[in-house]
Amino acid sequence: MPTAIRPARGRPCTLVVCRGCCCGQPLKYPGWDHAAQLRRFTAAATASEGRFAVRVTDCLGPCDQANIVVLSPSPEGRRRGGRPAWIGWSMGADCTEEIIRWAHSGGPGLAPAPLTLELQFVESPAERRRRQEQDRPA
Repeated sequence: MPTAIRPARGRPCTLVVCRGCCCGQPLKYPGWDHAAQLRRFTAAATASEGRFAVRVTDCLGPCDQANIVVLSPSPEGRRRGGRPAWIGWSMGADCTEEIIRWAHSGGPGLAPAPLTLELQFVESPAERRRRQEQDRPA
């Protein structure tokens, strides 16, 4: 019996969790269990059966808005206009669960962002540079 060749399943949306110089550091936010949040993100990604993934990275840049989590769209989400969503001050159980629900729903381009998370959106370092260059006098 011949084997059918099917296209590979696309990469899911990805939570990029900053754990650099400020994000995830108990000295900056001693009242928040950073490790538990990362475990919650990882457990939810595993339970999602491939709907989203989690990746940990070093410093993403906007340290004054720590903890930063970036929800990057899947290729399909990007085709539909989704762009990475930079979420600042991403602490608290409600925020963690909203990020997980949005990722599970498909993330940017495939599902609308929860309004409460939109209040926490921050500029990426690249967006900030572009804006500053445009604002510079000629």
